[in-house]
Amino acid sequence: MSAHATRVLFDEPGPRGRRTIRLWSVVVSLLAAGLIALALWQFYNNDQLDPVKWQMFGQATTLKFLGSGLKGTFLTTLVAAVVAFPLALLLALGRLSHARVVARPATAWIEFFRSVPMLLVVYFFLLALPRVQIGGQSLNLPVFWMLVVPMILVSSASNAEVFRAGILAVDKGQSEAAASLGMTRGLSMRLVVLPQAFRLVLPNLLTGLVSLLKDSTLGYVVSYPELMQQGRVLTAFTHYLIQTYLVVAVVFVVINLLLTQLAHRLQARITRRATPSPDAAQELETESFA
Repeated sequence: MSAHATRVLFDEPGPRGRRTIRLWSVVVSLLAAGLIALALWQFYNNDQLDPVKWQMFGQATTLKFLGSGLKGTFLTTLVAAVVAFPLALLLALGRLSHARVVARPATAWIEFFRSVPMLLVVYFFLLALPRVQIGGQSLNLPVFWMLVVPMILVSSASNAEVFRAGILAVDKGQSEAAASLGMTRGLSMRLVVLPQAFRLVLPNLLTGLVSLLKDSTLGYVVSYPELMQQGRVLTAFTHYLIQTYLVVAVVFVVINLLLTQLAHRLQARITRRATPSPDAAQELETESFA
């Protein structure tokens, strides 16, 4: 596997690019720290940090209520990912197909759902689809599927391009070597190309999982009891808007940071495997001269 294939969706920055990234990282971090300090000062001046307003988050009933919302968030994300990722792979293979009858519908699916905001798709399933009558029955889906189906449609389109990039990143020599062994194009794709492509795109799929997790917050549109919707209900009863949404935000940040760190570790592990060690490189060089 070539070293350049370890970067599927972006190029490795050079020395100047890395310096620029470090500089802007420091600037953005300082600005973020300043904004957080300013927000805390404003909260303090307006008595929003009063311990009385935070006591409810230590109560079992509140934790159970928010926990049920977190469970709903994980459930929608898991179900959407289990369906969307395999569908994305099929769409990517369809777009790469030499048969136009397969490639054109797959391309149309990908380009359409990549361009449409997910909120619009949710509103379609909430407002437009129930107006459709089939056999005297309206197509009124349960609220769970009103959220999950749009997540699947949009995620499958965006992740199809991730899979396609991973497949195209595999060295063509792999396919040529498989063809020389008598493998068909389909067999070569299944046994040679796809396993390598999957390792390349795995970190990006975790990033797609983060996007799905954030998309689940649109459950408030259909009143599905995910974490954001439960926070909204809790705010309506307690009127502690700032406290509730800060807690919900922290939960999402922690989950997304954990998934992002996992993606970074997988990317680093794949890079280490793809880059030969100095001893291995020296052995290859010696063998080539011999």
